[in-house]
Amino acid sequence: MAKDGISPSSVLRLVERNDLVLVSLAGETTAIRSLMESYADTPMDFADACIVRLAELNNDARVCTTDTDFLVYRENRTSMIHLLAPFTD
Repeated sequence: MAKDGISPSSVLRLVERNDLVLVSLAGETTAIRSLMESYADTPMDFADACIVRLAELNNDARVCTTDTDFLVYRENRTSMIHLLAPFTD
């Protein structure tokens, strides 16, 4: 069943072609929990915390999002996250 017009099998094709690379955050659970606790008033959900942590681990990363909460979130608690979003310049 497609969600937002994208079928799960098309996402898996991207993985098979290495256009989309899966990463493990298994060793990052403490950092992810800490992010969720720090932004509890936003609130930050698990998926957002994972994305912020990935941005922290990958200095050149840009986060593509339509979620304006990413204007509040910070890499390493201080730096704005580089965004690719309709609400940014």
